[in-house]
Amino acid sequence: MEEHEPFSTKAGGTTEYYTLIRDLPASERPRERLRDFGASALSNAELLAIILRTGAKHESVLSLATRLLSTYRGLVGLARVSFGELCNEKGLGEAKAAQLKAALELGRRLSSTQPEERAVVRSPADIANLLLTEMGLLEQEHLRVVLLNQRNQVLSIPEVYRGSVNTSLIRIAELFRDAVRQNCPAVVLVHNHPSGDPTPSNDDVAMTKQAVEAGKLLDIEVLDHVVIGQGRYLSLKEQGLGFEQHS
Repeated sequence: MEEHEPFSTKAGGTTEYYTLIRDLPASERPRERLRDFGASALSNAELLAIILRTGAKHESVLSLATRLLSTYRGLVGLARVSFGELCNEKGLGEAKAAQLKAALELGRRLSSTQPEERAVVRSPADIANLLLTEMGLLEQEHLRVVLLNQRNQVLSIPEVYRGSVNTSLIRIAELFRDAVRQNCPAVVLVHNHPSGDPTPSNDDVAMTKQAVEAGKLLDIEVLDHVVIGQGRYLSLKEQGLGFEQHS
């Protein structure tokens, strides 16, 4: 995967660099990870980085991919944005915008003709494979809901909140809005900690308890709440936090 030269700025006698894909350990490079573990093991940001191939001046290709996903709130938003708007994004242009549009359209066609090929969530590790790389780099807390069908296949991953994940600010009804609309039997809550430490806060646990109880009333099971840090994640259900423990 090609990249631009490292960006360096001198301010106050110091020099800062951004990381290139080739500077990462081989096990962390998107192409090598795809080769060794398969495409399903890569996050959305990593897959987009492979499609884009190169970053922009002063921005690595993985950072560019992450920024696009954050700006348009995931793949659904990217698929909806116009070709012209993509061309105006820093680091893109007609060629890269066309690559993105073509790849997203192929994904849409495949999904519509072969729904059995949707990603399946069987464990917190499956959630991490989908979202860890992308959400681990976000500078602000984002709360998303993974919507699942009866086979635990991923239907979509809408973002329902951005900011401090605080029980006094989040309306529990918002967590289930899209699940109710799509008649989903189960969901997984996912949010990130910009600090990099995925240890749940008291608010995380309290929100989980509220969501689990609300889900029971709506007949929508909250399977887990996964907190993502930088390169790490934690399952509240595995930790016994916010979920009823059965003997």
